[in-house]
Amino acid sequence: MNGLTRFAFVGFGEAGGILGAALAAKGMQVSMYDLRRDLLREKAVTAGVRVADTLDSAIDGANIVVSAVTAQADIEVAEAVARCIAPRQTYLDINSVSPRTKQHAQACVEGAGAHYVEAAVMAPVPPYGLAVPMLLGGTDAARVAALLNASGFNARAVSEKVGVASAAKMCRSVMIKGIEALTVECLRAARRYDAESIVLASLGETFDKMRDAADLPGYLVSRVAEHGRRRAAEMWEVSQTLQEVGITPFMSEACARLQDSIVNTMSQRDIDYPSLPVPFDWRAFFDDLSGEAL
Repeated sequence: MNGLTRFAFVGFGEAGGILGAALAAKGMQVSMYDLRRDLLREKAVTAGVRVADTLDSAIDGANIVVSAVTAQADIEVAEAVARCIAPRQTYLDINSVSPRTKQHAQACVEGAGAHYVEAAVMAPVPPYGLAVPMLLGGTDAARVAALLNASGFNARAVSEKVGVASAAKMCRSVMIKGIEALTVECLRAARRYDAESIVLASLGETFDKMRDAADLPGYLVSRVAEHGRRRAAEMWEVSQTLQEVGITPFMSEACARLQDSIVNTMSQRDIDYPSLPVPFDWRAFFDDLSGEAL
């Protein structure tokens, strides 16, 4: 495969539709197969994308078969594609799923003799389009990244092992989606107490200081390691504060449980914060916590 000229999309929703239309606009031959194809037919035809009535017709002759379906359908689609994919074709799995799910899909596709590359999409596809940052994993990741980038993508190979890129995506989502959920819980409660302007001003000052921290991860983790029990007690009170105005404290209670669990595990492993090396090393701390210290 010296260049990419033919793409097939399995799934033509938001991500698949945007990427497929952009490739068609560049003169690529693009086909799609979707269980909702009758509803999406006009959208596809307008974009210059061929609508296939069967999966094997959609992927026939494609250089890259892109799986752009829901997380729940990832393995089902990989299994279906494996029954009709050709050995020289490459399956690009861009779905947001766990590393183990990607590895299952990899086994299906490579079992059929085709190439499997995982892709972790690291930002919303709109408004980036083809330029959305993607991390690739797999033995063919570097080769496929170069080919995709020549077609207008923004792809970077990060590992020859499938699972690393998706782990990066999933772990990042802990923070990004967690911040979104925390914001909802925080400001919903603050609004009930008519305290949102005070809370936002205080958060602004705190975030400004965090931005200048030399080792922000180390600082944040050290607060849990040193003061976890006290912080957990405060978060249980936060939980009570929210319940008093009718808000279920999903995130606050989870924070309290996490803080308590870290302190409990430290105790079980005889880890005493004052005895830890200075400066605090959050990587070594987590290794000690999980019993994986080298």
